[in-house]
Amino acid sequence: MSIRLYVGNLPQSFDQKELEGLFAAVGAGVRFKAVLDRDTGGCRGFGFVNLDDPKLTDAVIEQFNGREYGGQSLRVEVSERRDARSNDRSPSNDRRPTSAGPTPARKSVDKVVHSDAPAAEAPDPRWAGELSKLKDLLANQKTPA
Repeated sequence: MSIRLYVGNLPQSFDQKELEGLFAAVGAGVRFKAVLDRDTGGCRGFGFVNLDDPKLTDAVIEQFNGREYGGQSLRVEVSERRDARSNDRSPSNDRRPTSAGPTPARKSVDKVVHSDAPAAEAPDPRWAGELSKLKDLLANQKTPA
């Protein structure tokens, strides 16, 4: 069984071969892959280490978590499985319950944030001039005593 570790806080410009060599020096069956931006091809600031031997997990975390690399402190921890997270970007609508507990309710996506329609209480703007004239006529009118 392969274990996957998250490696975060990677500098934007780094030598991937050098980092692969550092992780491979821990033991056999240790592979590193940086996550690259689709548009620019640059590193997105994180990557993953795959370990064939689960016994090496603690050794890799102890050795690299908090280690200075490229002017930044690396963050290394066990990666969550994608199906264990509440990831609503998945293409399928298969909503299986996870062991992480109930997921919080999402806000309604069909909610109108802005509308060009006038509020129900507001007068129709096309009649604003006529309405002001009518108000003036009513204000100038005197009731018989």
